[in-house]
Amino acid sequence: MTLNITKITDDYSTSPQISPSDMAEIANLGFKTIINNRPDLEGGAEQTTSTMLDEAAKQHGIQYVYIPVVPNQIQPDQVESFRQALSSSPKPVLGFCRTGNRASQMYARANTKTSAEHAGPFQALCAWTKRKCLITNFVRWIKTKHA
Repeated sequence: MTLNITKITDDYSTSPQISPSDMAEIANLGFKTIINNRPDLEGGAEQTTSTMLDEAAKQHGIQYVYIPVVPNQIQPDQVESFRQALSSSPKPVLGFCRTGNRASQMYARANTKTSAEHAGPFQALCAWTKRKCLITNFVRWIKTKHA
C-alpha cells in the first residue's frame, strides 16, 4: 500500500491511519519518529491498536509516541505533550490520526504561542487564573479594584 503523506515542514509530515505493514515503507522514507493522535478503538475493534503499532515501529528502528486526541476536543495538556515529543524526538516525524487532520492541528497548535506565552508574568498569571473557574470571580474583583 502506498501511504498518503502530507509534508508540513522538512521535519514533520502527516498521514491518515497507518498499519504495522506500513512500517517498512515509513522507515524507507526516512521517518525516525511516529506520533499517533488516534485513540485506540476509535474506529472499532478492527482498528490497529497503539501497542501493535509501537511494536512494529520498534522492529524498524522508529521511535513511537502515543498522544490520543478525541476529534474536536484537543486539550492544552495534549498540545504540550505533543510539543515536548516533537522537540525531543528524532526527525523527521510522521504524525497520524484517522484522516491526518488532528495530526495537522496538533502541529499547528504546538507551534503557535498563546497570548499568555507572549505576555509578561503578570498577564500570564491573569490568563491562567481566568481558566480556573473557582477563582475567576476573585480575579475579576481584583481587576476592578486596580483599574
